[in-house]
Amino acid sequence: MTAADHAVGDLLRTLAPQVLAVLVRRHGQFYACEDAVQEALLAAATQWPAQGLPEHPRAWLITVATRRLTDEWRSERARRDREVAVAVREPAYAAVAPPADEEPPSGDDTLALLFLCCHPALTGSAQVALTLRAVGGLSTAQIARAYLVPEATMSQRIRRAKQRIEAAGARFAPPSPADRDDRLQAVLHVLYLIFNEGHTASSGPDLHRAELTGEAIRLTRELRRLLPGDGEVAGLLALMLLTDAHRAARSGPSGELVPLAEQDRARWDRAEIEEGVALVTEALTWSPPGPYQLQAAIAAVHAEAASAAETDWPQIVALYRLLARIAPNPMVTLNQAAAVAMVDGPRAGLALLAPLDADERTAGHHRLAAVRAHLLELAGERPAARAAYLAAARGTTSLPERRYLEVRAARLAADR
Repeated sequence: MTAADHAVGDLLRTLAPQVLAVLVRRHGQFYACEDAVQEALLAAATQWPAQGLPEHPRAWLITVATRRLTDEWRSERARRDREVAVAVREPAYAAVAPPADEEPPSGDDTLALLFLCCHPALTGSAQVALTLRAVGGLSTAQIARAYLVPEATMSQRIRRAKQRIEAAGARFAPPSPADRDDRLQAVLHVLYLIFNEGHTASSGPDLHRAELTGEAIRLTRELRRLLPGDGEVAGLLALMLLTDAHRAARSGPSGELVPLAEQDRARWDRAEIEEGVALVTEALTWSPPGPYQLQAAIAAVHAEAASAAETDWPQIVALYRLLARIAPNPMVTLNQAAAVAMVDGPRAGLALLAPLDADERTAGHHRLAAVRAHLLELAGERPAARAAYLAAARGTTSLPERRYLEVRAARLAADR
């Protein structure tokens, strides 16, 4: 794939949710609009690398997607379906919708699309999956890996989610205050997963996908602007900023992963750290601590340490214990074990990991094997640590992670 192909792909991932939001706002039919946008994206991916970018890429996509939508409506079967849909739920403003190539009004429809995807007719998992697909631009395979389920299962889940939105007569409009509160947790979780996929790509040759982390931060900033009194929104934004601040130092000259303890902290983004620390510090003064605020507080402790050796591990362990009480999760336990090992020794950390082998969400997961390998190495059990590193390497689809884990295993073999 050429550099031009990569550039076009990055641009299409950025524009896709914006174009979908415009079509859904105008026509109110999510399923049909999503299909039309996918066809427009396919046309762009085919034509743009060969013919060059149009002067207004988003307007081009809106025009092509609208034409596809119109063509579908002109078929006899679609015409009959549309007559029923129009009579029942088409918004009155659709008849006076602006031309397809006109830019949308000021403001970003993407956030409204985000809340639409978190419609109460959907289950929590379906809300997150659909939003990751429609707004985050993640592939079905990437979402499946995030949920630890087969790709076919996730494909069916997304398809059913779109059908339920249609059946519920969902309209593209800002949610009421009550609906907004109900959907907020799903929205926050979606943004969290989008950011995580960008921070450490689940597959492929690159460690980072900066377009995803940037979009997650942008949308969370907008959410905070709309909801300045929500401590968890502030906490999530702080967590993203404090995590993203490490990006330049997380990979070496060849794209290899550099763990936190070995990073050059002079390369950390101090502006993001200062903003993140201020956000979480301020939020914790007036808001009950929630999961995102506590994770941000942990990230702040790391960020404020002058070196890995000077990290306040007892404080981090205390924060993880509180986090485990209010939001128990196997991934929290995984991180807690690594922190406990720094305070009470690797055997204490390994003891925390043992129950995760029986948890179907983490049994066989490469991150469990990777943390176990690290703690076994600290405990001096080199053969067992090497085996765990190799197991983790086999389990990950991220090439930088795989190379890092294989290097760790090779070092242990060389030291024998």
